[in-house]
Amino acid sequence: MTDIRLSIRRAVESDDAALLEIDQTSWDATSGFPSYQEAIRDSFFARSGPEAHLVAEYDGEVVGYLRLQDKYPFPEGDGVLTINGLAVAHAHRGIGVASTLLEAAAAEGKRRGARKISLHVHGTNTTARRLYERHGYVVEGIHPNEFLIEGTFIDAVDMAKML
Repeated sequence: MTDIRLSIRRAVESDDAALLEIDQTSWDATSGFPSYQEAIRDSFFARSGPEAHLVAEYDGEVVGYLRLQDKYPFPEGDGVLTINGLAVAHAHRGIGVASTLLEAAAAEGKRRGARKISLHVHGTNTTARRLYERHGYVVEGIHPNEFLIEGTFIDAVDMAKML
């Protein structure tokens, strides 16, 4: 049995280029928004800073990330976090990176006193949906035909996990 050298840490500014590369190569029309990917070209952290990201490293190489943020900007929504992105480099898929990131997000949520983590996933992204279900996320709602991506209507699926 080989020793998997996978670790999770908080992002730092110097992760920008590696995360940008993962972000630009991980998404397609079944999982992301092509127009958004075209807009983010200079800095991964243009959307949100390092403090919002957990980074996966395999043998010291950045191989994935999870963006975890407060869902609501008002006190009535305190305790609800949201995953606003989870991506793993193609060469490192299938070795548990995404699962380890989700476990780290749950631990971080508990550390922060959160009661719930929510996320949105494209209805066409069945691989991600199965992953989230294995980690205790349940469907809370489906928004039919929410997005029009490359000529196809895509459902938005809301999922969440109670901590």
